[in-house]
Amino acid sequence: MTNAQTPAVLPGLPAAPQAPVKPKELTVHGHTRIDNYYWLNERENPEVIDYLKKENDYLEAVLAPVRELRENLFEEMKNRIKQQDESVPYKEGHYYYYTRFVEGGEYPLFCRRRGSMQADEETILDVNELAKEHSYYDIGGLEVSDNEELVAYGEDTVSRRLYTLRIKNLKTGEIYPDAIPNTEGGSYAWATDDKTLFYIRKDETTLLGYQVYRHVLGTDPSEDVLLYEEEDNQFYMGLYRMKSKKYIAVVSDHNGVASEYRLLEAADPTGAFQVFLPREKGHEYDLQHFGDKFYVRTNWNAENFRLMEVPEGHTADRSAWKEVIPHRPDVYLQQLDVFTNHLVLGERKEGLMHLRVIDQQNGGEHYLDFGEPAYVAAISYNPDFNTNILRFGYASLTTPNSTYDYNMDTQEKTLLKRQEVLGGFDPDNYVSERMFAPGRDGVQVPVSLVYRKGTPKDGSAPLLQYAYGSYGLSTDPGFSSSRLSLLDRGFIYAIAHIRGGQEMGRKWYDDGKMLTKENTFNDFIDVSEYLIQNRYTAPDRLFALGGSAGGLLMGAIINQKPELYRGVVAAVPFVDVVTTMLDESIPLTTGEFEEWGNPKEKPYYDYMLTYSPYDNVQPKAYPNLLVTTGLHDSQVQYWEPAKWVAKLRTMKTDDNLLLLHTNMEAGHGGASGRFQALKEIALEYAFMLHLAPDP
Repeated sequence: MTNAQTPAVLPGLPAAPQAPVKPKELTVHGHTRIDNYYWLNERENPEVIDYLKKENDYLEAVLAPVRELRENLFEEMKNRIKQQDESVPYKEGHYYYYTRFVEGGEYPLFCRRRGSMQADEETILDVNELAKEHSYYDIGGLEVSDNEELVAYGEDTVSRRLYTLRIKNLKTGEIYPDAIPNTEGGSYAWATDDKTLFYIRKDETTLLGYQVYRHVLGTDPSEDVLLYEEEDNQFYMGLYRMKSKKYIAVVSDHNGVASEYRLLEAADPTGAFQVFLPREKGHEYDLQHFGDKFYVRTNWNAENFRLMEVPEGHTADRSAWKEVIPHRPDVYLQQLDVFTNHLVLGERKEGLMHLRVIDQQNGGEHYLDFGEPAYVAAISYNPDFNTNILRFGYASLTTPNSTYDYNMDTQEKTLLKRQEVLGGFDPDNYVSERMFAPGRDGVQVPVSLVYRKGTPKDGSAPLLQYAYGSYGLSTDPGFSSSRLSLLDRGFIYAIAHIRGGQEMGRKWYDDGKMLTKENTFNDFIDVSEYLIQNRYTAPDRLFALGGSAGGLLMGAIINQKPELYRGVVAAVPFVDVVTTMLDESIPLTTGEFEEWGNPKEKPYYDYMLTYSPYDNVQPKAYPNLLVTTGLHDSQVQYWEPAKWVAKLRTMKTDDNLLLLHTNMEAGHGGASGRFQALKEIALEYAFMLHLAPDP
């Protein structure tokens, strides 16, 4: 750890790369912006690639003093992982399905055993073998046919989330020649005839799934039948076989706007999809089919959602909808699973998920007790209706990821597996806390913390504050074995559950998007100041971390309050908000209008300009910055962070570190292997440990 007064950039280092200035005028609503680095969006331009490589070389030179620390951190985190490991099996049809890792393997093996776990193992896919010839490899979903002889899966070898659909015969091992490119990974469904497969095709430019096709095994994919095309490019599409197996569902959904389901009986593969309930602005819903009815989780006259049921054949008649669980202003209904005799609800209250079990025979109900102040719990995959056993997942900031079976009648929990953390991990060595930080406008922002026992709370400890705060995604206080490398070196770790997420209900999300996005940034800063005031840390040892939309958060907070932070890690950051949202050819832009607003409308343009990190860089001192990206990122294009760093280099007035790392072979999620991904975490941790002052 360095002394707080020592400049981060030491003498003798090479000069930082300087991207050439090539001004481009961007005029909208009569307002002109000058973008000096717009040219960096030319992915195939050798000058761009050369610049990114120079930034990578500069980072390595600057962080040379912690090269050994990075290597040690990587080995330390890797050595906590049980290399030969397997998941808890689940039974579906005649088989028990599970994944396992082999010693040294970056990727899993997908396996099954017929009848019992004592039967011979069948390998569905050996991903290590499939990935051999690729620097990046990802499997997108596995769907097994009803006769249990075929598996459909998607593979992405570039990290653009354009999956090639492939089909494998599990009896012979043959991979059929029916390769279908540019599909939505995991959005596959078999009909009951074991030869008809439904899938979603994606637009190669926008990367949006927009067409539903029917493919018959052994036929030329060019002859596949188009069944539905989504004409509104603000909607995202999904496709799956429902738990009852009776229906194949196509979902068009736009978070915060509307939902629409189309259903087709799986036994009628040449039939037409029928709309369950036509989309209606402001109405979001999702479905579970059971017996002769549907359960509908809906926000119809229910901001935090309620549960309804409706008979088959009457779905579009809302007078036939019957309320099962009413709306509650303080409880967000987030999850649902249906069993023959039980309903299980995932309900979020005061930032935490509660699992509620309702006995449909006698009306009795109860909640599971987890006994920790901050945790994450979720309903797992439960393919069987006819059981009184609920499988669920659980973890906390001090409890590794755990899988339980729960008897819904006797209320007995059985721990099936807990993530094994090697290297002498003892949960009793760590403490978690949960508190509420007052926001400037009167809200109470939940904060989850974890640290090693004995860590001082006198302002001398370094602290890493994390948040996301967008799209209604709640950041739950889960476990991370890699995080132990910070906690064991004296760091406190804090999650700020800021607005823009959905931890405190739907309003928590609505108050952190569109024309209220500023609340997200204010909440994060208010939490930082609260932690400083209560002597969990101090400004010279407070670090912040966020990725993607959380990277936008990082850019906004350092424009507003740079003096609060010693260092900031912005991973794949969405920082050029206005330019990206004006360009509908960029993947995912149109689907984001209901999150950020459409800047072609002046009120949204003006509001975005007030917080867009790239547009608000000023000639002033900034904290030490590590910015990461992937050349093939499909969600936040690499040029956003690259342009941001280039602009900061010319304008900031301090001597603090400004480092850009581009993974030249990966996309939004970083490296694809389980160990390679740890190298990116080791870089982030070494950056912070290098800067953290001695106590």
